[in-house]
Amino acid sequence: MKRAFLFPGQGAQAVGMGKDIYEKYDEAKKVYDEASKISGIDVKKLCFEGPEEELNKTENTQIAILTTSLAILEVLKSRKIEADIATGLSLGEYGALIYAGIISFEDGIKLIQKRGYYMGNMLPDEKFSMAAVIGLDSQKIEEVCKEISKDNKFIVVANYNCSIQTAISGEEEAINEAMEKLKEAGAKRVIKLNTSGPFHTIKLEKAKEAYAKELENIKFNKNSKVKVIKNIDGTYYDENDNIKEILTNHIISPVRFDKAIQLMEKEKVEEYVEIGPGRALAGFVKKENREAKTFNINNLESLEKYLEEHK
Repeated sequence: MKRAFLFPGQGAQAVGMGKDIYEKYDEAKKVYDEASKISGIDVKKLCFEGPEEELNKTENTQIAILTTSLAILEVLKSRKIEADIATGLSLGEYGALIYAGIISFEDGIKLIQKRGYYMGNMLPDEKFSMAAVIGLDSQKIEEVCKEISKDNKFIVVANYNCSIQTAISGEEEAINEAMEKLKEAGAKRVIKLNTSGPFHTIKLEKAKEAYAKELENIKFNKNSKVKVIKNIDGTYYDENDNIKEILTNHIISPVRFDKAIQLMEKEKVEEYVEIGPGRALAGFVKKENREAKTFNINNLESLEKYLEEHK
């Protein structure tokens, strides 16, 4: 059976995530403890106790979500549950790269800590926000963004999640204007997201440049048996890729999770397993293919149910 592991991105976080799994499984406990040791952050406390305001800071969110995903992953691996394909949304791509052994656990934790810090702190002074647009073709959304941009307002498409859900990013005023225009254009819903930065846009150029330096001394293993799908174009990583360049550009490039779904469908993936907080990615897959067999493993109950079904 062909299986894909999906790793969530920012916005999936919630205080208490991973706590029940940590308390039951030593494999999960080890991941939280190691991540805390490597980063110098009490990741366990951040995930289990918050407070929410701290957890929602980009510099904390990214390492918290990644650690929670990897803790669950370790339990699956200990039960010999493996995947042929791995992918993630934005920071989730690091979960996929670590699972595939392309990046080591230690390097992955260090990188995501730096990535989160730069993305959260190296921002222009303007007020930015993001919004999810549901039920409207991405081409129409691009047109609305271009129209608003003519007035010297910054707004672009940042995440192509699936054919009926797209996220836009830009100056707060431009996002507010777009929300009205997109509803008028026929969007079923337009929802402000729980993120403040202009992520996956050119506005993070400074963060990109700072992060590039962090990648200079990282050793990448290109001989993975697991196929990992890139966010920037929805294709597989291969041995000719400049991984440093891809991960650097990832910060300012739109996320093409829609193309990742198309590739997984083409590869005839039979089971999609979302590992970590939230349930967005499995939802995107379901929107494209109602028959797809999807699982969300985000707490002890869902983990044990999955393990029981896959003995």
